[in-house]
Amino acid sequence: MLQELKEAYGFIFEDELIEEINSVGKLQFKAQGKKIIEIGEYVKMMPLLIEGAIKIMREDKDGDELLLYFLERGDTCAMTLSCCLGQTKSEIRAVAERDTKLILIPIEKMEEWISKYKSWRDFVFASYQARLTEMLDTIDTIAFMNMDQRLMKYLEDKAKINQNEIIAVTHQQIAYDLHTSRVVISRLLKKLELDGKIKLQRNSIEIMAL
Repeated sequence: MLQELKEAYGFIFEDELIEEINSVGKLQFKAQGKKIIEIGEYVKMMPLLIEGAIKIMREDKDGDELLLYFLERGDTCAMTLSCCLGQTKSEIRAVAERDTKLILIPIEKMEEWISKYKSWRDFVFASYQARLTEMLDTIDTIAFMNMDQRLMKYLEDKAKINQNEIIAVTHQQIAYDLHTSRVVISRLLKKLELDGKIKLQRNSIEIMAL
C-alpha cells in the first residue's frame, strides 16, 4: 500500500504524512457498480482514491438520481469531508464507476492532520474548491445546456474518466444519471449517431471525436 500511496499522493503530501496514512489507513477494493457510500449513512471514514473512478450522486424526494461529479486517482470527496467533520448523515451516494481501490482514513486523524500538516490542510481546502467548482459546472449544465448538449458532455466526461472511447453503459443508466427518461436518451443518442459524433453498439457507445 505504501508504494501506491506514494505514486498517487507523494507529490501532494510530505513523507511523514504518507507514513501515517499507511499506518492508519484501511485499503479497500470496490468492483465496478458497487456502492461505497449510501445516502443516510453516517460517514466515519474518509476515502482517498488510489486507483479507478467514483461517481457522486444526489437523490431527489422521488428517489431519482442526479450525477454531480466524478472522482479520480488522487481525489477525495468534499461532501464526505463535511459529513465526517460534522458527524452528519451522508447526502450523497458514491458508486464505483470502474474497479476502484481506495484508502479509508479515520475521522479523528482527519482533524489531527489539519493542524499537524500544512499539505493535508491545503489538500482539504483544495478538495472543497474543486468539488464546488464541479457542482457549479453541473448546475450550469442543467440550467443553460439543452439535453443533447448535456448528453454529449456526459459521454465525453465518462469516456475521459474511464480512459476509453468506448463506454459500457445502457440507455437506462444514462437516463438515471441525467435525470430524464430512457425514451429521450435513446432519441438523442440516435441523433448524435446520425451527426457522426458517436457510434451505438449493444450496451456500449463509442465516442468518435473525443
